Amino acid sequence: MSSHWHTSWNAPRILISGSVAYDTILVFEGHFKDHILADKVHMINVAFLAPRLERKYGGTAANIAYSVAGLGAHPVVLAAVGRDGDDQINRMKRIGVDVSGIMQIEDLWTAQAYITTDLDDNQITAFHPGAMDRAHEVRIAGHLPATLGIISPNGRQAMIDHAASFRVNEVPFVFDPGQALPMFDGDALRGMMEGAVAVTVNDYECGMITQKTGLEESELARLVNALIVTRGGEGCTVWVDGERHTIPAAAISHAVDPTGCGDAFRAGMLYGRSTGKDWVESARLGSVLGAMKIEHSGAQSHVVDRKVIAERHEAAYGERPWPVSEDAVATDLDDDHHHHQWT
Repeated sequence: MSSHWHTSWNAPRILISGSVAYDTILVFEGHFKDHILADKVHMINVAFLAPRLERKYGGTAANIAYSVAGLGAHPVVLAAVGRDGDDQINRMKRIGVDVSGIMQIEDLWTAQAYITTDLDDNQITAFHPGAMDRAHEVRIAGHLPATLGIISPNGRQAMIDHAASFRVNEVPFVFDPGQALPMFDGDALRGMMEGAVAVTVNDYECGMITQKTGLEESELARLVNALIVTRGGEGCTVWVDGERHTIPAAAISHAVDPTGCGDAFRAGMLYGRSTGKDWVESARLGSVLGAMKIEHSGAQSHVVDRKVIAERHEAAYGERPWPVSEDAVATDLDDDHHHHQWT
């Protein structure tokens, strides 16, 4: 299967601070809950037989950039990779991702995630940060101007420094703490949120933030222009100006792998917002991208086809996200630069 990538010369420039990683995905053909005893979690010692194993391209920034590029925007990844990062960098170049913000460090490995998924789509992940811990050495100044930014899970100092740089350079940004939540206490989280235009988390992460900050979901929403909480198959909640909007999930044909669904959602949301859609409209577009991703194994295996996206969006929400004439994004450059194909 091949994927056609189109990027417009005038496409919105989106700065994506986050990880670039390799994902090793294992599928446990059972249910974690059947093997974890509630009264023994303080001394847990379990092993899961995983007959299926796949090695995939991953990392929050790389995953988000994959779909952003496919939609037709100009994603710039702000990240660090190790001695084994050439494959990631070259692939991102091929699919239209700007890699000028990626630093390569020869004496470290690229971040590695080992993800075990059960039949309920629960996940247990072990993560080695590697070069990601030096991502704060990447500077934003050389990648401006930008329409929008996102702070997704990265090295802790990179998340803090890049958020500060976004604020200084007046780049509106989304705070997406994700798996990095344990690295921040309540005060730090509140500070990061107050500097952002929006926060996006899943329902579990939202619960962690309310616990750490002592603020209810509705109170968190008042710290930012928009709070987006994804809820898996139940859709998502979007808080805007104190008003709560419920968005049903886009339909799927079959669920294969939830890995990277949140990143695909964020890509759709970022693209929508950077092209003038409101937060609710942007979340709908994100929901369609998330639905398309879950039907494929790995975080970067779904085909980002604007025509298919528009049709599925219309089926889910009763309207197209753009006119039929925009199903193929126009480009002012030749095909060698901005029309890529990979198999």
